[in-house]
Amino acid sequence: MTKNIKTTTILTVMLFAFFGVSLFAQKNTTPPPDNKPDLELKCEEADLRIKQFEDRIQSLTRNLENAKAEVAKAEADVAAQKQRLIDCEKEILRLIGATEQEVEAFRQQLGVIEGKVRQMRNLSNDVLADRRAEVQALENELNGMRRNKISVIPEFFDKIVALARDIKGLYREKTTTGYTVGTWAQDRDCLWNIAGKGQIYGDPFQWPKIWQANTNIIRNPDIIFPGQVLQIPPAGPLTDAESKAERQYWRNKRESAE
Repeated sequence: MTKNIKTTTILTVMLFAFFGVSLFAQKNTTPPPDNKPDLELKCEEADLRIKQFEDRIQSLTRNLENAKAEVAKAEADVAAQKQRLIDCEKEILRLIGATEQEVEAFRQQLGVIEGKVRQMRNLSNDVLADRRAEVQALENELNGMRRNKISVIPEFFDKIVALARDIKGLYREKTTTGYTVGTWAQDRDCLWNIAGKGQIYGDPFQWPKIWQANTNIIRNPDIIFPGQVLQIPPAGPLTDAESKAERQYWRNKRESAE
């Protein structure tokens, strides 16, 4: 009896398992509803897309090769132009009878003049007026270079013309002003006080400049007279002559005191 019950139970479990597997298989093999998209490509569509990609790759490859050929041609043209330029420069040197070393020396000399002109263009008018001799020397040096055949080389010609124009623009004339001496009682005018006035120098230590600019009417810098019209030169450091005159003045003062 017990054996039959066990056998019946086993058969029941096997039947349930069989039907369960069958239902699961049936559920998973059921075709998708018509309203869901088919995500799988057909063989013809896949082949078409592969062909399109292959054509695109071939087109890009051809474009790349064409671009490389154009670059190579451009590089060859540049090299040819460079060589023609070198040949032209050599021919110019032959015609003017100059060597590459001489051209390089000319280039460096011109560069030095350019540097000096740039520095002078930043100076004030009064300082340029005091350095007129230096401007003249630069102009003379540049004129000497213009007489050299190397100056006709295109690299230098326009630069020299521009430099000559810039140097001409550096010339300044000394600007002097006049000052009429007042009385000591009212104006306390002496060279020291005049130099210290704000409208003159604002620096009494520059009195030797006034003295040396007016030696034609000032014999003793300690003595000036009301009504005298003094020439006031531009402000700036004392020149060597002015400093020398000042030292001599103090030396004479000490000797007189002794």
